[in-house]
Amino acid sequence: MQTQPSNIFERAFKKLVPGGLDTVGRRGADIMNIAEEMPDADLATAKEWIDNCLAENGGQVEARHRAALLGRAYLKLSRTGKIRFLGLLADQYGVNGNEVEQAIQQWHAAGPSKKTPAARVLRKALEPSRTTLLKQFNGVPSGVKFLVDMRSELLTFCKEYPTLKPLETDLKELLGAWFDVGLLQLEEINWHSSAAILEKLIAYEAVHAIQSWSDLKNRLDSDRRCFAFIHPNMPDEPLIFVEVALVNGLAGNVQKLLDEDAPTQDIETADTAIFYSISNAQKGLSGISFGNFLIKEVVKKLSEEFPQLKQFATLSPLPGFVRWLENCTPAQLCDLPGGEQWLSLAPPRVPSIIEANESLQTKQEALQKLAASYLCLCRKGNERAMDPVAHFHLSNGAQVARLNWMADTSQKGLEQSGGLMVNYLYELPKIEYRSQQYTSEGVVSKSPALKKLLK
Repeated sequence: MQTQPSNIFERAFKKLVPGGLDTVGRRGADIMNIAEEMPDADLATAKEWIDNCLAENGGQVEARHRAALLGRAYLKLSRTGKIRFLGLLADQYGVNGNEVEQAIQQWHAAGPSKKTPAARVLRKALEPSRTTLLKQFNGVPSGVKFLVDMRSELLTFCKEYPTLKPLETDLKELLGAWFDVGLLQLEEINWHSSAAILEKLIAYEAVHAIQSWSDLKNRLDSDRRCFAFIHPNMPDEPLIFVEVALVNGLAGNVQKLLDEDAPTQDIETADTAIFYSISNAQKGLSGISFGNFLIKEVVKKLSEEFPQLKQFATLSPLPGFVRWLENCTPAQLCDLPGGEQWLSLAPPRVPSIIEANESLQTKQEALQKLAASYLCLCRKGNERAMDPVAHFHLSNGAQVARLNWMADTSQKGLEQSGGLMVNYLYELPKIEYRSQQYTSEGVVSKSPALKKLLK
């Protein structure tokens, strides 16, 4: 069945070409009628259309018109058709080697007064020709979201078709410039925000799934806060968002934190802000970091609104812990605190630890020691913490403060983290120092409680 264009780009197309398909003419109909599998004849049509976009015949407005038609045609393609189209861009619209060589020679031959224009020509020659087309998409209303979604697909396709990687890299560099944190807006999301934004929160929540509208309303209650980074060209699309609970002391159980029947906290007496969910909402922006800026901005905003807050911390999962533990060899475990104790119990699978039996306390002690080792001692490539969430918070200057037993008893929590959750503590005067210590020397800041577990 043929894939239908997304409503977003369809609306953008209508804005740019008010008469819709009736006004695109015969040549426009050619690009709009390509088959979803993109056979060779249609691939040739697409190439001719791309060449016309790059030539900018008729000026930039006409080129954007063509780019809008090309984008709409792309959205109609099947997976096979999209791979063929993207393969065309990757293979035939890269850097022209002859032009680069000529530009290099001109730069060498240029006198002192001609070096700057010669360098400009060289920079232009080093830019893949497809970059011009991608920028034309950016000039179309909703074209930024179109490109973000295109990169999301590319990240998937590259796993099977590595020849697409140069195109994905080019697109990442463009998006990195367009989504510089200085261009983003920090917005508080509450129950009175637009329905479009609230629906996106439900769809994009990646840590603790939002079960219902009442669950969402509870997360946006008076003792909660939710903040998101928004791009001006994607006003209804959060890029990343964080959910915060205002409580007393470090929270140690996410089910209690999300309990809809729990009494509302008096925010005037709350002394701790708990960041219990941070979700990247756009897969197409993977590798473009916003989270560290988001946390710092939110801490600043909450400090101004609630000067009585004394602690800023997370309640975070250990998403790779169970997989790591089950892949460790006995020899590797024996070198870690709690390893021999864990092996002596020979549990069939980590979630079995919650079974009520005489060895539960022993299992708890062994598993917490191993979790502390996983967070603080184990490295990925000898440079960064093994756990991706730990790496994120340690990079941002947090301390591994406390491990919480049976803090997430959901199926996901048990299968990924063994039911454990960790508090990462952000102590404002020490954030920059801890971040520098971790990123430059790999030093993990640990609380006395964590140090005790590692003995």
